[in-house]
This record gives sequence, structure tokens and C-alpha cells, in this order.
Amino acid sequence: MMSPYDIIIKPIITEASMDRMDQGVYTFKVARNANKSEIKKAIEVVFGEGVKVAKVNTMTVPGKLKRMGQNQGKTPTWKKAIVTLKPDSKEIEFFEGL
Repeated sequence: MMSPYDIIIKPIITEASMDRMDQGVYTFKVARNANKSEIKKAIEVVFGEGVKVAKVNTMTVPGKLKRMGQNQGKTPTWKKAIVTLKPDSKEIEFFEGL
């Protein structure tokens, strides 16, 4: 079994994700083989007591074809998790200074 720190790879900080933080919705890049229940447990463990997850939506983002001159390659496929917190939950402190 993977540790919670292996499941959550990094937060996704974009303009759209920053606008949704006021509603208690946070976006993370997660391990491709993690399921929704593992992601929920990892968020609650990593960000401490008081953080309660209401729901988790996941999506697999396909890799894109990239070219550099004649050479062609592909970026890796990755998984995104959109986490909604319960109304009585405290906010995730990692995002407060952004």
C-alpha cells in the first residue's frame, strides 16, 4: 500500500483552481493508480486534523504529442483529483498564502 505522501504528488495552482478555493474546492496531481477513497484518506492525513473531505472527483489527463524539430515525443499521462471539503472543515493551510 502506498503512503499518503506518495499518493498526493503536488497541488495544481492555476487561475481556475485558485478561484474555486473560496468554495472549498482544491485541485491536486495524484498517483495514477490511486482511487478516490485512497485520495480522500491521504488528504485528511497529510493536511491534518480538521480537514474533512466531502467528495473527490478524478480524471485522467492524456499526454500530448510534442515536437522538437524532426523528433516527436509524448508527455506522460497523469491523474488529477478535484477535492471538495465539507462546510464545517477547516481550510488547507498550504494554499492560504497564495
